Amino acid sequence: MKIDLNSDMGEGFGPYRLCDDEAMMKLVSSANIACGFHGGDPDTMGRMVRLAKLNGVGIGAHPGLPDRLGFGRREIAFSADELRQQMLYQLGALMAIAKAEGVTVSHISFHAAMGNMVNRDPVLAELMTDAIATVDAGLVVFVTHGSEIQQAARRARLKTLALFLADRAYDVGGNLVARGLAGAVIKDEASVRARVRQFLLEGTVETIDGAVIAMPARSILVHSDTPGALELAGIVRGEIEATGAALAPAAELAD
Repeated sequence: MKIDLNSDMGEGFGPYRLCDDEAMMKLVSSANIACGFHGGDPDTMGRMVRLAKLNGVGIGAHPGLPDRLGFGRREIAFSADELRQQMLYQLGALMAIAKAEGVTVSHISFHAAMGNMVNRDPVLAELMTDAIATVDAGLVVFVTHGSEIQQAARRARLKTLALFLADRAYDVGGNLVARGLAGAVIKDEASVRARVRQFLLEGTVETIDGAVIAMPARSILVHSDTPGALELAGIVRGEIEATGAALAPAAELAD
């Protein structure tokens, strides 16, 4: 089995960094690069693109809401068209930077609140995916299985890749548990290792309430801002290799 390991990267600003991006880039097969709104800046974006090129890592845009102080995790009442323009602005910026470095953007992964909004709103999801398809019909859209964005992307004839979040808890409906709740972010190594092994071998995950649900995904996400993210990514990669699976970038696995 082939599996993608991805991480949200370049989410610092100027001299401030959330993660050792250089080390993380050696572990993942796909990088979701912040595009300057919730995190990142032109210099950081360029550095991430060059690092991805050097390490043979797939390059993805990671657009978010224009809210640095809230790290893009607070929902803001923008209109659907405003959100569309914000996404296009960020995607276009990364595509230009990547082209100047002789590489291309292969996928898009929505960040935090923007992702929550497109996951549940069918009108917004359709507006976003139609815009993505117009810009580049070859882009892969990272999705949550069963979400509105997954369905809209398929209607727009875009390829998708479903995500499993190794460091986040799920409820029985397959939804992420809100970050403010106890146990929503999984930090200890043993728990992450067990969750990844269960996902790889059985295609399931244990929910925060102890139930077991199916997890039909082909890509594992480790958030770079989770405490100990680099160590967690190493654990995830180790489990992937231990089960005999091979790493592959999103573009090779999407359907």
